[in-house]
Amino acid sequence: MVTKAVANSMLFLRIVTLAASAASVALLFTNKVRFDDGTQLRFQDFYAFRYEAVVGIIGGAYCILQLPFAIYYSVQQKRLIRNGCLPEFDFFGDKVISVLLGTGVGVGFGVSLEFKKFFDDLFDSAGVLKSDPTRKAYDRFFVRAIVASAILLAACLSMIIVSLISSINRNRSKGFFN
Repeated sequence: MVTKAVANSMLFLRIVTLAASAASVALLFTNKVRFDDGTQLRFQDFYAFRYEAVVGIIGGAYCILQLPFAIYYSVQQKRLIRNGCLPEFDFFGDKVISVLLGTGVGVGFGVSLEFKKFFDDLFDSAGVLKSDPTRKAYDRFFVRAIVASAILLAACLSMIIVSLISSINRNRSKGFFN
């Protein structure tokens, strides 16, 4: 049995993870720029951003799945399913989602920062001014992608904390492997 504060903090952190995942996915889905010649650059044009969006969706779906159990646990201070299965599911599920969110953050930051630097260097070597509309469009696109990755990082960090708490809870309860 855990204290009410621990149960409430787990619920709060799951809600933070859900909100941050949803915000990151929304920011990625709306990330597109149009150039003067009518062409567009969208997040779908990069496999890495697609992966980051899918990871955010999976993280959000996991939190939606866990939310009713977390609410019940927070209110009643006991498990909805009391056969030891739920602490095991929390333990392993939280670990997998934490790692998955971490890979999404890494991919998002890596691609965004590398392409932003690449295009900045390319424009600088060509002598393009920072006020050029094309350069501004590329800058805006990759900065939004960096912000989406930062928001996904907040989801990852809160899920890591939930994962640590579920590890402590699992060790206190009897599970399949005890």
